Order: sequence, then structure tokens, then C-alpha cells
Amino acid sequence: MLLLARKTSQVALHMSVAFVVTYVCTGSLATGGLAAILEPICNVVLLPLHDRLWSKVQAKGGASIPFAAQRAA
Repeated sequence: MLLLARKTSQVALHMSVAFVVTYVCTGSLATGGLAAILEPICNVVLLPLHDRLWSKVQAKGGASIPFAAQRAA
């Protein structure tokens, strides 16, 4: 139950930020509302693709380099 509440609050936060930023930039309630709806949909579609890409990078040996060494390079 706590996980559901957490995920719901995350979605609400994302939608709110998308709405506010778009509204401030455009001054349009309709455009802000559209951004608030599209942002979570894009996240749902793109996040699995992002994770799959990083899995392929790790499978090719990208995980063998420590994070601190990557930043120093």
C-alpha cells in the first residue's frame, strides 16, 4: 500500500512540474495541461527503452569500469 502511495505521489509531482513549467513558459492553461498529460506517458514509454539500452552497455563490459574512474577520465 505504501508503494502505491509513493508511486502516485511521484506521478502527481511529475505532472505538476510539467504543468507549472509549461504554463510559466507559455501562459497557456491548455498547453500546460497537455504537457502534464504527455510527460508521464512519455516516461512510461521511454523508461523501459532507456533501461534496455543500459543493460546492453553493461553486457558489453561498460560495468567493468568503476564509476569514479569514469568521472576522472
